[in-house]
Amino acid sequence: MYGGYYGFYWDPTYFMVVIGAIICLIASARVKSTFNRFDKVRSYSGLTGAQAAERMLQMSGIYDVKVGHVRGNLTDHYNPKTKTLNLSDSVYNSTSVAAIGVAAHECGHAIQHQKGYAPLQLRSAIVPVANIGSTLAWPLILVGLLFNSATGSLLISIGIWAFSLAVLFQLVTLPVEFNASARAVNFLDSTGMLSQEELHGTKKVLKAAALTYVASAAAAILQLLRLVLLFGGRDRD
Repeated sequence: MYGGYYGFYWDPTYFMVVIGAIICLIASARVKSTFNRFDKVRSYSGLTGAQAAERMLQMSGIYDVKVGHVRGNLTDHYNPKTKTLNLSDSVYNSTSVAAIGVAAHECGHAIQHQKGYAPLQLRSAIVPVANIGSTLAWPLILVGLLFNSATGSLLISIGIWAFSLAVLFQLVTLPVEFNASARAVNFLDSTGMLSQEELHGTKKVLKAAALTYVASAAAAILQLLRLVLLFGGRDRD
């Protein structure tokens, strides 16, 4: 057996999990505080997040994407399957520069979809396997620990590879999110929908949001490295 219950309780590699959790907490706190700060700054245009999104879509030649309302705070997302752009309670009816920035960011995803942006297509393609991988990774590893044989080593290896798919999804997400924010900023700037002063605040909001994806990717990589350190050499024991 592999070191008794080693891996179930405390082991030296847990610091990787702790570091990942701290990074994510800091990034989450930063995006919330930054959004709340600029959510108090009303845009001169008076456009709501929903109105800004509809205008950006129309000016980009996109007429088959529906702008909808989804409950929650900062739960905004674009669904390429249904072509729906869903804006949260804090964005849909808000006239703040923060809300307009988030709405424009989601429109950036719709534009990516329209133009066939490769990283977005790749991310959409690996969503099913990434979800399966993240769900089955730990059960496979834990079951594998019950066997002191080649079967156990095989299950653990499959579990690690399954988790790698979830990590791959996190990595592919980074260019997708960065590009959507860049498209949003360029549009808001070139059309004059936001003034330069307002755009400064929007950039801060989108940058803080981007850091949450970086933090998630870093935490996932640390977790994968931990799995490799713990179980990667088990078949050689």
